[in-house]
Amino acid sequence: MEDVSDILDPLNEAQREAVAAPPGRTLVLAGAGSGKTRVLVHRAAWLNRVEGASPFTLMAVTFTNKAAAEMRGRIETLLGFSAAGMWTGTFHGLSHRLLRRHWREAGLTESFQILDSDDQKRLLRRVMRLLEIDEARFPPRQVQGYINSRKDDGQRPDDLGEGADPHTDRMIRIYRAYQEACERTGQVDFAELLLRSFELLRDNASLRNHYREQFRHVLVDEFQDTNGIQYAWLRMLAGPEADLFVVGDDDQSIYGWRGARVENIRRLTDDYPDVRVFRLEQNYRSTATILKAANALIDNNSGRMGKNLWTDGEDGEAIMLYAAFNDLDEARFVVDRLREAIADGHARSELAILYRSNAQSRLFEEALLTHGIPYRVYGGLRFFERAEIKDALAYTRLVSNPQDDASFERVVNTPPRGIGGKTVDLIREQSRARRASLWDAAEQCLQERLLPGRAHNAVTQFLALIQALGEQVTDQPLAEAIDLVIKGSGLRELFARDRDDRGESRLENLDELVSAARGFEQDWEGDGEMDTLTAFLAHAALEGGEGQAQDWQDCVQLMTLHSAKGLEFPWVCLAGLEEGLFPHRMSAEDPDRLEEERRLCYVGITRARRRLLMTWAEKRRLHGEERWCAPSRFISELPDDLIHHVRTRVSVSRPAMAIRRGLAESHEMADSGFHLGQRVMHPKFGEGVVLQYEGQGPSARIQVNFDTVGAKWLVASYAKLQGA
Repeated sequence: MEDVSDILDPLNEAQREAVAAPPGRTLVLAGAGSGKTRVLVHRAAWLNRVEGASPFTLMAVTFTNKAAAEMRGRIETLLGFSAAGMWTGTFHGLSHRLLRRHWREAGLTESFQILDSDDQKRLLRRVMRLLEIDEARFPPRQVQGYINSRKDDGQRPDDLGEGADPHTDRMIRIYRAYQEACERTGQVDFAELLLRSFELLRDNASLRNHYREQFRHVLVDEFQDTNGIQYAWLRMLAGPEADLFVVGDDDQSIYGWRGARVENIRRLTDDYPDVRVFRLEQNYRSTATILKAANALIDNNSGRMGKNLWTDGEDGEAIMLYAAFNDLDEARFVVDRLREAIADGHARSELAILYRSNAQSRLFEEALLTHGIPYRVYGGLRFFERAEIKDALAYTRLVSNPQDDASFERVVNTPPRGIGGKTVDLIREQSRARRASLWDAAEQCLQERLLPGRAHNAVTQFLALIQALGEQVTDQPLAEAIDLVIKGSGLRELFARDRDDRGESRLENLDELVSAARGFEQDWEGDGEMDTLTAFLAHAALEGGEGQAQDWQDCVQLMTLHSAKGLEFPWVCLAGLEEGLFPHRMSAEDPDRLEEERRLCYVGITRARRRLLMTWAEKRRLHGEERWCAPSRFISELPDDLIHHVRTRVSVSRPAMAIRRGLAESHEMADSGFHLGQRVMHPKFGEGVVLQYEGQGPSARIQVNFDTVGAKWLVASYAKLQGA
């Protein structure tokens, strides 16, 4: 037998057993940080060197091009020669390859084009215009999601029959017309790639048998993320005889909102009763304390295949739990801990703040900017760079100053109101010819009847809307004015109709903009040169103009928990652990969605290698208003002996000793003469409650949440505070 020490020696016992399993059906349940990709790569090498499998008979499937390229490179390194003959790629990439080879059998043109998401949406808009369907009632993004979901379930329009209600019936009608348009123009969207290649194999026995004979060994990574059509595609390709080797983790299935089905792991054991199951439980990433916490949390989910992560490394530090007074205090505390970590020698890129909702990034961004700490929002945009925030601010600028051409152009047809490109071009021409603003040019176009009837009415209504909003916001407090603009502009209604997670995220960001305005108004004392609205708009422009850190810069990482999947950091903060926020309010009452939220928390915990900080806030501005919060149920599911309570304001079902310990720690405030939670009086700001204290000596600062103006930091030696 050929020497295979280079294949097996780098592996632990459980990994070796999986890699060297006889050909057949194999399911590897690979826990977080257990080396799942290594197992899949070494399996490919084992099949080649020991089982005599040619690279031409191997297919490896994963979910991203980056992962596929990494897998291919590692296989080539282990084999010692090019694996170019091996089909390695994503589900979509491999499906595309099949369709290019067999375009005629698939009923396509030889030069068929692939539609990206934006192209697909544009084609849908054209189809809906021909059908005379109102975009306001059927937003193209919502229709796009419906069509893609049906394709992910393997359903064509003819499979759907008649809709159960007029809305669904109209959706099916659009789907049918859209499919006919794609057929006429030789275009294929991303969801179609998978469905069409599945149908190609299903309906053509000779091709199906050919590829089943060619790909005797099929390897699949991240199996828990497969949706309905991907699972059907795999079964159709593998057939009853292939060596099917799948690696996944039911505890890390967090993409149910985009069609992933965690039940596919269980379904595999039903469809292939002879499947062998191996468990990879030794973790090479995190400390024992972090792993014990993750195990205890996920054990609350039902129907798991079952794993228990462990490490032969050190126990490590206790998990730090901070109960903040409010979201401002949370951001301040987290960034102060980051500064300590940097001072202790951590590179900034080793530090990550994870959160459930995109909107949570704003306060962390502000705190990092205040201290001059570079950061990057991983997989997303900074708060003031997000499209919905730019739209809302553009409306606000236009309401404040109708002569603002940039804002006029941005929102004139957002949401869609029938003011198309030709109409805007004509207004631009008049603006240049008259050397006037776009607003004034639009008014002239209306007065001189230069626009066709529909466009004339649409522009009239738009100008009237802006004028009406201007009257409504006059003399309103800043936050109320911003909220009125968001509602009156139609932005809130637009995103409320978008029923996927993206629409919900955009609404949360708009709510956070209202919160940002309220906080700005409370902190801004005025300089006599501009009003509050003008100052806030300038502040937003400056914040948006800061720009993210460059790719080469050493910077703190901010990201949602979904974006954090597959990453790891020595130091992690898991922020916003409150009921309604995490678990999200949209999931708390649905047992399946609640379990996915718990898996998401499990993923967050297992991103941390050495240190984990978890935070929640007793008060948080949510949806534009301040609310009292309850700590997340996920906190109470962690063993208390693994937690170091920096401050515990409520019991969270903790033993009394832990509560007393946390409260004692929370009330240590140097020699300020005050204690946390004490009511105090300030000669200018009135009464308030002490939130926090930092520093020593003359430069020490005290944070007070005043009843009338909100939270402010004051220099303790000059604050002139007295007990109330």
